[in-house]
Amino acid sequence: MELREFFTEDAIKLDIEGTTKDDVLKELIGLLGLEEKNEAMLFKMLKRRENLGSTGIGRSIAIPHCRSLVVSKLRVAFGRKQPGLDFKAIDDKPVHFFFLIVAPPLEVSNQYLPVLGKIAQFSKEPDVPERLLQLTQPSEFMDLLKEKGV
Repeated sequence: MELREFFTEDAIKLDIEGTTKDDVLKELIGLLGLEEKNEAMLFKMLKRRENLGSTGIGRSIAIPHCRSLVVSKLRVAFGRKQPGLDFKAIDDKPVHFFFLIVAPPLEVSNQYLPVLGKIAQFSKEPDVPERLLQLTQPSEFMDLLKEKGV
């Protein structure tokens, strides 16, 4: 399983506009192309997850994630906010990079945790945060995943 199999260029946004945690979550959800009612339901689920503890894992990265009936298969999105945003990350630093993961509750392929792990592994590579800041096109994000073998 490779991480890049789950991403599509239309679910990658390199200029997140939101200025609050809620705005960013809504913008990321919007990249999945769901119906409005489903977007609202997914937002509630992600908010509930964030209330348990921030998904900001440090090194400028957050991985908001949940399981929800609004998707029939695992879906991912990536967003970047150049100036960064207070996401209550564990290192108390602003978050620039957001990896959204949503999976159905009963996922036959059981890829939710492996995908979460691959993103965490990818984000620990020493040059990844700097490289993510330099991206100019969604295709470059896909190329970076390929180069890193995830």
